[in-house]
Amino acid sequence: MGLHTLRLATVPLTFSTFTSRLFLKPIPPNTLQTLGQFSRHVQPRKPFLVRAFSASAAVHETPPTQASDSSAARPQWKASIDFKWIRDNKEAVEINIKNRNSNADLGGVIELYENMVNLQKEVEGIREERNNVAKKMKGKLEPSERERLVEEGKSLKESLVTLEEDLVKLQDELQQVARSIPNMTHPDVPIGGEDSSAIRKEVGSPREFTFPIKDHLQLGKDLDLIDFDSASEASGSKFFYLKNEAVLLEMALLNWTLSEVMKKGFTPLTTPEIVRSSIVEKCGFQPRGDNTQVYSIDGTDQCLIGTAEIPVGGIHMDSILLESVLPLKYIAFSHCFRTEAGAAGAATKGLYRVHQFSKAEMFILCRPEDSETFHHELIQIEEDLFTSLGLHFKTLDMATADLGAPAYRKFDIEAWMPGLGRYGEISSASNCTDYQSRRLGIRYRPSEPLQTGSKKGKASLPATKFVHTLNATACAVPRMMVCLLENYQQEDGSVVIPEPLRPFMGGIELIKPKLR
Repeated sequence: MGLHTLRLATVPLTFSTFTSRLFLKPIPPNTLQTLGQFSRHVQPRKPFLVRAFSASAAVHETPPTQASDSSAARPQWKASIDFKWIRDNKEAVEINIKNRNSNADLGGVIELYENMVNLQKEVEGIREERNNVAKKMKGKLEPSERERLVEEGKSLKESLVTLEEDLVKLQDELQQVARSIPNMTHPDVPIGGEDSSAIRKEVGSPREFTFPIKDHLQLGKDLDLIDFDSASEASGSKFFYLKNEAVLLEMALLNWTLSEVMKKGFTPLTTPEIVRSSIVEKCGFQPRGDNTQVYSIDGTDQCLIGTAEIPVGGIHMDSILLESVLPLKYIAFSHCFRTEAGAAGAATKGLYRVHQFSKAEMFILCRPEDSETFHHELIQIEEDLFTSLGLHFKTLDMATADLGAPAYRKFDIEAWMPGLGRYGEISSASNCTDYQSRRLGIRYRPSEPLQTGSKKGKASLPATKFVHTLNATACAVPRMMVCLLENYQQEDGSVVIPEPLRPFMGGIELIKPKLR
């Protein structure tokens, strides 16, 4: 499928804020303390951030007209990829690529890297020769010898310019080819396709119904909650209108989720829903590839986000954090937009797979040694949320071929959807280690004593390290609605609201059929 583009129309748009559309309960004091820390965590000019980051990860912006250049064009940004490690661990990387069913060109990366190293040595050799010529010319010389040295210096300069241009092109090509290499994989991850994924935990059991059950499409129609037909006319397939109690249910799900996750020390965010294509790429997505899930805005270098993970990842881009502020834990609300290229069939009908939806996403930045612990914390939060709603679900350790390029390890949660007659994914939690931070340029400086250097006893700061990033879905509204409507339906056609959500719906306990 080709590139999905959106053309901007000159129509004024207004967007209401998240909080103005939700029914909020009184915020407890400990939550206010969490909110009080918000600006300290996200404002890039606070003391713990150093904006002058190394040039290797700097963003080089180009005019919007260059947004659709071919892959042969010079990259707009450079990732801090450890090419030497890749070369020295060629066998392990090759096995990892195979296990993940990746099409990465490892041989091409190593060849380009070795060519780059050799060319760098050649460039350094010529620079040294130029310096030697310059030193010789400082002394007393015969006119003929001086003229010879001048000509030699010109020749070396011309050679150096050519080689430096070749080096830049080679570095850019290496960056482009190396971006396809996926993250390494946790040793406990099952090897194989999705069917090889291992069940970590199973909670509850499928509800036994004593009456014919309906799927969420029929329930949504009978209870006047969801309108797919009008949305199809207005926007196209895989869009929908929510109506009546369904609107309150969406708000309740998001408010309840935010309140519960904030109790765990997460800072709430709303995010931009349009970002630069480079941010999408740095997070490990392909905004302009074949079968892309990303909507790109025609004539710009911008995209609609498919998940809040992308703009949240950009908050601390090209920054050096102090170790003392880690971990940074966010719970972000956004609308998400996905092309759903290639999605078709009964398994994707209704709310299960749509182009636009609301979602609350958790995101953590932490020290490398802490990321595995936080990965388990994220999946535990998800399991606690879904258990509180009375859902039957299983947690899976996803197999290698089902991992996206950034993920070192990924846990999925699949819940029972009786109307659809199957389990469906409602959440995932991924540990991306330093895959994203090396591209986004997010480092931290360890809290270690100053080190005394050998030169005149001067003290130096400890070397920076890349943070690890993790993300997890706290609430993807449409699929949660599928679960709630189908699992809580009653024989008379009504749907019971789970108890934790009732205070966020103004006390509504039951969605009843409308009187006609």
